[in-house]
Amino acid sequence: MIERVDSVVLGAGVVGLATARALAMAGREVLVLEAAGAIGTITSSRNSEVVHAGIYYPTGSLKARLCVAGRVALYEYCAAHGVAAHKIGKLIVASDPAETLKLEAIQAQAAANGVELTLLTGAQAREMEPALRVDSALHSPETGIVDSHGVMLAYQGDLEDAGGMIAFHAPVLSGEVLSYGFRLDVGGEHPMQIECGTLVNAIGLHAPDLARRIVGIPSQSIPQAYLCKGNYYGLQGRAPFRHLIYPVPEPGGLGVHLTLDLGGQARFGPDVEWVAQEEYDVDLSRAAGFYAAIRRYWPGLPDDALVPGYAGIRPKISGPKEPAADFAVLGPDMHGVPGLVNLFGIESPGLTASLAVGDMVLARLEETAHGSR
Repeated sequence: MIERVDSVVLGAGVVGLATARALAMAGREVLVLEAAGAIGTITSSRNSEVVHAGIYYPTGSLKARLCVAGRVALYEYCAAHGVAAHKIGKLIVASDPAETLKLEAIQAQAAANGVELTLLTGAQAREMEPALRVDSALHSPETGIVDSHGVMLAYQGDLEDAGGMIAFHAPVLSGEVLSYGFRLDVGGEHPMQIECGTLVNAIGLHAPDLARRIVGIPSQSIPQAYLCKGNYYGLQGRAPFRHLIYPVPEPGGLGVHLTLDLGGQARFGPDVEWVAQEEYDVDLSRAAGFYAAIRRYWPGLPDDALVPGYAGIRPKISGPKEPAADFAVLGPDMHGVPGLVNLFGIESPGLTASLAVGDMVLARLEETAHGSR
């Protein structure tokens, strides 16, 4: 027996849920297919839970545009839905004069994205955070922290209130583009086939692999996937900081930074570790690198204060020696398949941008539908 539904979204991470929510609230019949037994079990639950301001990304890129729009929308959404989110601000710190020059470039890039940062001297930074030992810092007042699981639960609630559904333990094994939509082969305890008119691939790490298993999606429209692991370490005891502390960015990530959870507990990471396969054990051998990186801005970090935390993997579509790729929100105008949107490389700031990504997917589908009439 073949089940039929108007729209299918693959993946119940934060971006998949935001997208499914947008489609359902626009009046579409929506089914989310999730391989795991709960929402947000992979990338969405293994990050820093930071609301990013939109500082670093190239002007006009999707990362810049969707982060800035998504940040405004996310703060408003959390306030309206009772989800914990706090603008505690962050300091991007320079350890020496050479890095101060990099801060000036970051400040200019942020301004081009519509984000205002204040350049502080080392003394001014220490007035805000006395434990810091830095040459200078940028203050970002719009950066914050958020309960990412609370956000996902709220998105799920909106989706279900609008008539949408989530099927768990429902991995999509393969599929086919049809003249009137798509046919998906779904595994799990109760294998089935599902046909739909609209399909959104939002499964994060494995989105390119799944796209290759759907016959009829042009292979040249599917990028190479790369796995970039980030290890996190926790801090024993309380940190003497009230803001998030970020070093100057490094290739592949934003450096080993200090973030605070909603309870005020500090954690450090993620670092950058390119891996060949998906695994989430914290690499204990990297602790020495953490101590060295952190002590460049917090020399008072005690010995033996770091404890292994958790690890996440960035779903990248650019490799270790390549410039960082932009988000890829590929609609029918880009790959020629009506009713399909592939989301590739939705790494950080995906959480911050999630509402804006959902709105963009809906707009891409509606534009194509109107153009085909």
